[in-house]
Amino acid sequence: MANIKIYTTPTCAFCKMAKEYFKSKSLEYIEYDVSKDIPRQKEMIDKTGQFGVPVIDINGQIVIGFDKPKIDQLLGL
Repeated sequence: MANIKIYTTPTCAFCKMAKEYFKSKSLEYIEYDVSKDIPRQKEMIDKTGQFGVPVIDINGQIVIGFDKPKIDQLLGL
């Protein structure tokens, strides 16, 4: 089972798309709302240098944005 973390904000359309995609594949994930969770926001920025969301961490591999081909590759789908 993949270890999936997704850094999101409530108003992010691509975040919603990524979460719906994971649900459609019956994949569990941990969501961090970086608009409220400042330590996770700092963690996301430290890992990626990115302020934009979604940032998806799949087994330690970072995906910036909802890059479905890269997500599928990392998940072996």
